[in-house]
Amino acid sequence: MKIAVLMDAPLRATLLSEKTMARLAEWGEVAVNETDKAEKETVKQIIAGADIAITSWGVPQLDKEILDCAPNLRFVAHAAGSVKGIVSDELYARGIRVVSSARILSYGVSETALGLTICACKNVFAFNEEICNGGWVEDYSVITELFDITVGVVGCGFAGSHYIELLQAFGVNVLAYDPLLDEAAIAAMGAKKADLDTLLAESDVVSLHAPALDSTRHMINGRALSLMKDRAILINTARGALVDEEALAQALRGGKLKYACLDVTDPEPPAADSPLRGIPNCIMTPHLAGLANNGKLKIGAHVADEIGRFLTGGTLVSEITQAMLATIA
Repeated sequence: MKIAVLMDAPLRATLLSEKTMARLAEWGEVAVNETDKAEKETVKQIIAGADIAITSWGVPQLDKEILDCAPNLRFVAHAAGSVKGIVSDELYARGIRVVSSARILSYGVSETALGLTICACKNVFAFNEEICNGGWVEDYSVITELFDITVGVVGCGFAGSHYIELLQAFGVNVLAYDPLLDEAAIAAMGAKKADLDTLLAESDVVSLHAPALDSTRHMINGRALSLMKDRAILINTARGALVDEEALAQALRGGKLKYACLDVTDPEPPAADSPLRGIPNCIMTPHLAGLANNGKLKIGAHVADEIGRFLTGGTLVSEITQAMLATIA
C-alpha cells in the first residue's frame, strides 16, 4: 500500500511529527513532497499509484487529471479545515472517502471565542488601553461575570458545539440557533433552541459559528444588529462574510454594542479603509483562532488516527460526504 503525503515539505514538518510519520510507515510505503510548494505536477508524481492521500493547505484540487494518476486511491485525509478546495465531483464519483481535520481546528476556535467572551465581559480591552495611556480605572460597574447572563450561539457545528460545552462550566443560559438541528439535539449539547431573532434579542453575548454560505452572508446586518440588546457583545471566530461590516461599524460607533471581537473579516486582511479600523471597541485578531504553531501536530495525529480507522474498518470520526458540502464551511 502507498500513502502519498502531498503538502509541501515545510508544512509537512509542522503537521506530521516523527511519531506520526512512523505510524504511517507501518502501514505501507510513504511518498512525500520534498519541495517547498505543492505544485500540480509535483502532486501528480507523488500521488501516482497511491491508495491513500494526505492533503493540507496549498494542495491543488484533486481533479480528474490528478486522480487519473492514482486509480487505486480509496481515501483522502485532509490535514486542514475545509475540504472544499480539495475535493471534486470526480473524486466522489470514484467512491473515494474523505475526512477533514475541522474538528481538531474547531477546539482552538471555540476556546478563542470563550477567551474573547470573558475579556469583553470583563472590559479587559478598555481597561488595558486606559492603563497603557497612563491612567487607572476602578469603575467595576462595567464588568459582567459569566453568570446568570444569556449567551447566544449561532451555528452548532464542531466549533459551536464545543463552545457550548465550554460554557457549561459557567452559570449562564445558552440559546442556540442552527436550522439543521432539532430541539432535542441542541438540548443534548446543553443549550435551548431558538430562532435567530429571539436569540439576538435575548442574548448578552452572541457568538457566531456558522459556515459561510449564500444563505448566511450578512446574516448579521443592520436589522439583526438592531435586535440585539444595547451594550451586547458580538464575537465572530467563524467567517467574516457573516457580518455586514458597514452596519457593524455604525452599531459600534453609535454605542449600540459594547464590543465586537472579530478574528475574521471580509476581506482578509481588512482593507486599509475598512470602516472597522480605528474603532476602539472593535477588537480584531488576524484569523488566529483555529491554529497555533504547536497545535498543528494534533492535526497530524488526528489524520493518522483516521487512516487507522479506515484501514481497520472502524467508524470514521470526521468524514465529509458530498451531501455535506452544501451545509459546511
